[in-house]
Amino acid sequence: MMKNQIMCPLSRRSFLLGLTCTGLAGVGAMTHAPAQAQAFPQAFSSFSVDVTPLKAKGLGPFADLVAQAALDELHRSFADRIDRRGPRFVLVITDVSMTAFTDGGSWRGRGGGGGGHDGMDGEALAVGPKGQILARHPQHAVLDVARRSTEPDEPGRAAALAQHYVRWLRRRL
Repeated sequence: MMKNQIMCPLSRRSFLLGLTCTGLAGVGAMTHAPAQAQAFPQAFSSFSVDVTPLKAKGLGPFADLVAQAALDELHRSFADRIDRRGPRFVLVITDVSMTAFTDGGSWRGRGGGGGGHDGMDGEALAVGPKGQILARHPQHAVLDVARRSTEPDEPGRAAALAQHYVRWLRRRL
């Protein structure tokens, strides 16, 4: 004996696609985008690196090492974008995280995950002549670590991470 079945005119895939589109439309209506996107300038009068947030976390000389590596890389990577009439380029580095697993491993076979990555957070600012922020670009960069755990070389890793961060800024700006 066969039971009466009601056939839905929509397939499950069509139904789910409709729900997804409806949800995305709702998200779009709820977000508040600025009236104009901030275009980052293409030429800069000078470069500086602010590591005050790192020093506030007690990183002192380590923060200075990161700042110097980032500043050197800014001068190399943006050498073709120097114009004395442009705004100042200020890189604010807010956080540096360095993994304890320098060989890319992490408690293998014991349910551990990840490991082997260093990361840096910060924000590039274009600062006008009166100190006003003309544009900002927040960024997070991650760099794989491939060093033996017996030779971690934290200063070298920090410098490489700062250089990597600035090179990504160059690509994105």
